Amino acid sequence: MTRYVLGISAFYHDSAAAILKDGKIIAAAQEERFTRRKHDPGFPRGAINYCLEEAEMDGSDLAAIAFYDDPALTADRIIRSSIAFAPESEKFFTKAVKSFFGVKPYFKEQVEEMLNCDVPIYFARHHYSHAASAFFPSPFEEAAVLCVDGVGEWATTSLGVGRGSKLDILKEIRYPHSLGLLYSAFTYYCGFKVNSGEYKLMGLAPYGQPIYADKIKDHLIDIKADGSFRLNLDFFDYHRGLTLTNDRFHELFGAGPRQPESRISRREMDLAASIQSVTEEVMLKICRFLRALTGASKLCLAGGVALNCVANGKILRAGIFDEIWIQPAAGDAGGAIGAAYLADFEMSGGHRPAISADSDSQGGSFIGPEYKNDEILAFLQRSGAVYHPLDSADGGAAEIAALLAEEKIVGMFSGRMEFGPRSLGGRSILGDPRGASTQSRMNLKIKFRESFRPFAPIVLRERASEYFELDSDSPYMLLVAPVKEAHRLTPDAASDPDDMLQIVNAVRSDVPAITHVDYSARIQTVTEDVNPRMFSVLKAFESLTGCPLLVNTSFNVRGEPIVCTPEDAYRCFMRTEIDVLVLGDYALHRAEQTVTETDDSWKLEYELD
Repeated sequence: MTRYVLGISAFYHDSAAAILKDGKIIAAAQEERFTRRKHDPGFPRGAINYCLEEAEMDGSDLAAIAFYDDPALTADRIIRSSIAFAPESEKFFTKAVKSFFGVKPYFKEQVEEMLNCDVPIYFARHHYSHAASAFFPSPFEEAAVLCVDGVGEWATTSLGVGRGSKLDILKEIRYPHSLGLLYSAFTYYCGFKVNSGEYKLMGLAPYGQPIYADKIKDHLIDIKADGSFRLNLDFFDYHRGLTLTNDRFHELFGAGPRQPESRISRREMDLAASIQSVTEEVMLKICRFLRALTGASKLCLAGGVALNCVANGKILRAGIFDEIWIQPAAGDAGGAIGAAYLADFEMSGGHRPAISADSDSQGGSFIGPEYKNDEILAFLQRSGAVYHPLDSADGGAAEIAALLAEEKIVGMFSGRMEFGPRSLGGRSILGDPRGASTQSRMNLKIKFRESFRPFAPIVLRERASEYFELDSDSPYMLLVAPVKEAHRLTPDAASDPDDMLQIVNAVRSDVPAITHVDYSARIQTVTEDVNPRMFSVLKAFESLTGCPLLVNTSFNVRGEPIVCTPEDAYRCFMRTEIDVLVLGDYALHRAEQTVTETDDSWKLEYELD
């Protein structure tokens, strides 16, 4: 009998749903893509509906429903922590009670009300959900598993091992000692939004020097040889108040937090570099200990800190493990997949399907909604857009490549939507990496985001090692590697070393749009079997230019989730300076459009995000 298991993550950030059929991932999506509210933490009705529709079933056909967290253990942490740090923890407790006890205990009632059926519900532990999402879709029969995040129930760091259909957590570090919360404290202190600005802090780090690293290790975190650590809670407020840092933290670094949207100074650059350095040190030490603990030659990673692709790249290059696989939705969204696996194996008698050593079972993470050409055409006809069919022989690859070679910016909406925070070619904005102005144009005119943030290359897998110090697959844009010396250029010295615009716009390689200030790049490799259309575009671009890579950034503007529907893509196209929109097998050229976007009030929200 066919087994269907639905996994759900919700009520903190990045709510999502995922569904398995006989142990295989059928569909998964984040709720934000449907509600258009970035990092939406609400009950994921839209994502659940999508998963059931994709599986062509209703709730009564489910063998089980799994939740990625154990509300009883989370309540235990809130109550015990509040007692331990009383009376200073009164504000913390009041806020936690409102946010937690108002929703999580009623998960079962919400599910039953939505699905109108009674299905067994399994509550997984948070870090087991992360670990399962990392190991079970991986191409490894056996692997060490590392999960690092802010906090899940009590755990903040978990070390485990997976074998076949079994998963064991061997050691853990518990709240309030958290590497994820330490990194988020610096995210907040440097003026970025917690749970979304950590990417910005990582991108800012190469502009600075780690001059505060020793101060962090002397005062904030005690790191042991095995990577275990303890935080000095005297400098933080997350365990007893409403902010991450306190006055002692601010005094240690000489000032209060940077005001959001204010000018970024050399100080923030150096702070970012320092916490990035400390994070990498901890992760490397934990990995060395984990290798010795498990004896496993392969590693699986999940948890929010696993999205730190700079640290991931250093773990890979350190040679601690022979191979690494990182869950593309490593944050809380991916917990929906992990919880579904755990329920399937522990409640429904399921087991892990046969694996392939050559590929994972997440299918390039193209497991979100897809819109057929007849749906796209119907939308285009309703919208009044001017459009042209692309050449059906090659899916328009030659035409798209020619536009990119002319330094046109192309919005790509093709196939199933990606699951996770990265656009991987299904919902992407593409550009010519050789253009010196591509990065600044895409940041300021299309993405409406900070100029210092780097763009990633999407590259043919067989050509990646010619451009980057990378000898492995990186299908999910979760590994950073250096650009090879042969492609580097020496930039002109900035007349003002603190002028970020001068620094950003300096040409550092023959593919300057994807080369970060430290000659690094966050790489996505592409193979024909996983993404045949993007593979064809890259091959066509290579034949025209000799360059086998493109700029790839997510199809959205700042503060908005990645586009999901043709309507979302068209709206984003009309509000930005994207030159060409590819919607399935149709192309829209900006210069030909007669309908214009007149309402720009949306920019206010995104500019302040």
